[in-house]
Amino acid sequence: MSRQGDGPQASKEESMQSNNPVFRRSEEFTRSGANAYGNQTYAGNGGTYQGYGTDPSQWGTGTPGSTPETFERSAPMTIDSVVQKSAMTIGTVFVAAFATWFLTPDLRDANVDLGPLFAAMTIGALGAFALSMVNSFKRVISPALVLAFAVLEGVALGALSKLFDAQFSTPDSGNIVVQAVIGTFAAFAGTLAAYKFLNIKVGQKFRTFVMAAMFGMVALSLLELVLGLFGSRMGLYDFGGIGLLFSIAGLVLGVFMLILDFDFVEQGVANRIPERESWRAAFAITVSLVWIYTNLLRLLAIFNQD
Repeated sequence: MSRQGDGPQASKEESMQSNNPVFRRSEEFTRSGANAYGNQTYAGNGGTYQGYGTDPSQWGTGTPGSTPETFERSAPMTIDSVVQKSAMTIGTVFVAAFATWFLTPDLRDANVDLGPLFAAMTIGALGAFALSMVNSFKRVISPALVLAFAVLEGVALGALSKLFDAQFSTPDSGNIVVQAVIGTFAAFAGTLAAYKFLNIKVGQKFRTFVMAAMFGMVALSLLELVLGLFGSRMGLYDFGGIGLLFSIAGLVLGVFMLILDFDFVEQGVANRIPERESWRAAFAITVSLVWIYTNLLRLLAIFNQD
């Protein structure tokens, strides 16, 4: 990651390569030199002849001077389409989280049964993780699967947030769930402003580092889960020093993931990839925001514990 002006810009082909599995599955994103017609551009004016591809069977016919018929193509991805899809996905997370919060038992009751709450958190988390893997490695992005992921993620976050609120929110400290939500969107706005106004450019080494760190943290989390089944643990999700460091590292990594998301959107819009890839961008942004929120919520819980 660097600012513009630190050196010559990488070639278009290099800038459109990504180590992120979410983005590498996009065939249009990894293909360099494609224009709006799906053809390769060449030296000169940078475009092919209007309406003609490389396959003669796709050439149009008509009278001289008329616009040739072209094969069907989708509209290109735009900032507006990414914003719309992201709003739909994040909104679905919120709706599912609110529904889970209000439909699960009231934790203020001393005799409350926590079974439904833990069931919702477990089913939502496992389902969201499974669909996140499917969406990450699926070549053609599916809007239905992205929204299904959002529903399950919302169920898990609603249950987790309700549990943390009951355990750590106090009249003096305030509602840590609201604080975490505000902090998450503040981190999003701050990262976006830094990316835009500091003209941050994402390099290959930065992409590799972020993806390696992300998969490393996921692997450590799974290892912690397995160890917990045998009565042992590393303390990554405890509320002590190790848990604090792990949450801080996760929060910083979430910001770096957002930078990769912004780079994907910028490069995708510039290269006019199909509009359906807006769903891939929405999915990636949602994952990054959830990552930031969960780590920020844990940090607030650690700071507010007795």
